[in-house]
Amino acid sequence: MRPYRVLAAVCALALAGCSAAPGSSAPATSATPVAPVTNTSAQDAAVNPDPAKFAPQVIARAREAGVDPQLVLAILYNENYKPHDPQLERAWQNLKPDAAFGVANMHRATYEQTRRGRPFAGRDWQELPDDPDLAIQAEAWYLHDLAAQLPAKHSGQYTTDELLALGYNAGPGNMKAFARGTKPGAQVQTYLTDLRATWAKAGTAVGKP
Repeated sequence: MRPYRVLAAVCALALAGCSAAPGSSAPATSATPVAPVTNTSAQDAAVNPDPAKFAPQVIARAREAGVDPQLVLAILYNENYKPHDPQLERAWQNLKPDAAFGVANMHRATYEQTRRGRPFAGRDWQELPDDPDLAIQAEAWYLHDLAAQLPAKHSGQYTTDELLALGYNAGPGNMKAFARGTKPGAQVQTYLTDLRATWAKAGTAVGKP
């Protein structure tokens, strides 16, 4: 879910000739009330705030989906490589329609599949840039779905949480292959290395020892 690394420079040019296209769906009532999140401002576009600021939302949404909050937050750290400013994200999507949205960098097809039958089923993918809590909720439930596809037995090369993170990055098919012992490519290995580098920090932020 890391489709580009030049978003800031390209969007700076794109914003001169395009406007944001906010989502039109009305927010549905969420099953789990959580504290509101302050969106990243345009001034923060080049350098995102520490994802630890989303710890309350991560804990609530991870609990709702039955996944590890440390994993949810560690993935947010991994996905923090590009600016998550709503206007910039929409400007980039005008140039790259298949771009991912939100603080968890989720693609439309993944979101549409994940939201079915979930508390946020009535929410639109276009809302992700404006609503970090929705993005975190979708991330948590996607991890829930990946966990259901993970083989009960897998090689000891990776922990279950690491395999789920690799699935988040590379898709369920690759996740299953990694579980069988297939070695990931350089890009996926970098994703894993980054995950391990922030794992303890993410644990501290969500209150795990």
